[in-house]
Amino acid sequence: MGNKLQSGSKLSARIWFNLCIFGFIGQVAWNLENMYFNTFLYNTVYDKGTVTQGISSMKAIQLMVALSAVTAVVTTFLMGNLSDKINKRKVFISVGYIIWGVTVLVFGFITKDNIATIFGIDKTDIGAVVTATSVTVIAMDCLMTFMGSTSNDSAFNAWVTDITTPHNRATVESVLGILPVAAMLFVIVLAGFINDIGYRTFFFIIGAMVIVAGVIGLFTLTDSGSGVKKNDNYFKELFYGFRPSVVKENSKLYLALVTICIYSIAIQVWFPYLLIYMEHTLNFNIENLMQYLSVPVVLGIVVVAAAAVAVLVFGGKLIDKKGKDNLVFICAALFIVGLVLASFAKRISIFFLCAIPLFLGYGFMGIMLNATIRDFTPEDKVGLFQGVRMIFFVLIPMVVGPYIGDLVCSLSKSGQYVNEFGESTYEPCSSMFLAAAIVAMFMFIPLIILRKKGFAVEEKKTEAAAE
Repeated sequence: MGNKLQSGSKLSARIWFNLCIFGFIGQVAWNLENMYFNTFLYNTVYDKGTVTQGISSMKAIQLMVALSAVTAVVTTFLMGNLSDKINKRKVFISVGYIIWGVTVLVFGFITKDNIATIFGIDKTDIGAVVTATSVTVIAMDCLMTFMGSTSNDSAFNAWVTDITTPHNRATVESVLGILPVAAMLFVIVLAGFINDIGYRTFFFIIGAMVIVAGVIGLFTLTDSGSGVKKNDNYFKELFYGFRPSVVKENSKLYLALVTICIYSIAIQVWFPYLLIYMEHTLNFNIENLMQYLSVPVVLGIVVVAAAAVAVLVFGGKLIDKKGKDNLVFICAALFIVGLVLASFAKRISIFFLCAIPLFLGYGFMGIMLNATIRDFTPEDKVGLFQGVRMIFFVLIPMVVGPYIGDLVCSLSKSGQYVNEFGESTYEPCSSMFLAAAIVAMFMFIPLIILRKKGFAVEEKKTEAAAE
């Protein structure tokens, strides 16, 4: 891709605007899917567990999560490679976000009555109606994931790599790393009004936001490529990243991918169970947070949040300036120490203190590893390698990590609780943090090899700055 910034130059205000708007809105949509499509299916299609006919609620949810994950990975390969071949990102991002938003809006119209009418099902046949509605929700989730992975996972992430250089990537990653947290808080707050506004309005608001972002991109995004189509064989290129010769030629990239895979597995050991652990093991009432709030507490939260943002952004700039050779080992150690400390925290106040080094290490490692992957990604196949990145960053960790966490907690003989689906299951235990720390220690193997090879990257292109 040809529109690289010159070494040491700053990103323009337009680039920063697009980074923030597409980064934030994209994460809002992903948080909606990850956090509330399951509850939408359970609460509306299955009437909070009272409907037992048709495909079971748990089976439907498991199927939706699995198919969505597969869709995301396959789509990122297919569409990332296509954006490379066409040598354009803007159309995939802007038009993709618009259609992505429309798929979110459609969920507002999915009801058992509507589905029964559309497919001509007798509404008194509850089992058939529930099954048809469940299948519709799952199919729409896959379509929504297809559009999200096309526009965000493949095109937007590739565009970020295109318009940044090793001199500013850590700074950009520090900002992009903050946006998912901000998006999650936004979605959680908006979801707090679901009982008042209903799921339809909830989906309409977020869908409209995604559509507006896509429309804005039509006027503000600048393509980073020449727009000249490539003559490479599309289907042959899909398997490019799996060739032994390619792995050998790009050994630094694959060492970084292995590192981020281990890092992500360590996170997935405990992160899916974090809120449950806080509520049922540490007795922190998440559903009634208002009881903990006061003016001093709110001010403290604001100050801590502002300080965290400042530290991450400053850290990103420091990484860009000083390099990753030594800092990556310090942050890896900080991450592991935080995990170990969290495993010994038996009170929520102590746990919050232990979470400081844990999340600082977590944040800085994410910044450096994502920036390193961008540094070593071949410039003419940035879109294609987004699919390879998804395998190491999402697919493998989301399969392996929760399995380790579940296994550790099941062996710990922790207490029982009834989950939101009415099932009696065991509580997450503090040992999962220790297990995650053990997993994280394996990061040092590829990191040591990568350090010997050198974190520095020689830029092949230093052309005029993007608008």
